[in-house]
Amino acid sequence: MTTPAISPLAGEPIEHADAERLAGILKAFADPARLRLLSLIQATPQGEAPVSDLIAPLGLSQPTVSHHLRILTEAGLLEREKRGVWVYYRLVPSAIAGIAELLTPPRKRATKKTR
Repeated sequence: MTTPAISPLAGEPIEHADAERLAGILKAFADPARLRLLSLIQATPQGEAPVSDLIAPLGLSQPTVSHHLRILTEAGLLEREKRGVWVYYRLVPSAIAGIAELLTPPRKRATKKTR
């Protein structure tokens, strides 16, 4: 899923289709288990993890963890790579940075970049 070109905080109206796309991505974030999955994957030394490594820390069943991983992948926040019988997940840094940029008011962006 691609992020909109215009931030809802940019001072100009966001197009309906862009608002729909952004809402879909934010819905993927809007779940405690998914937020934990993103942080668990990011925290691994390799920056990636198979489903089997994510089940115990979350305390959820394998199908539930896989469901959350699918939603994050469809939102473009994670990418998956199958290696034999294992599937590894890693964050898409550009997608997460893009969301952060869209949600940072323009005045704050200018301040952040000049520091």
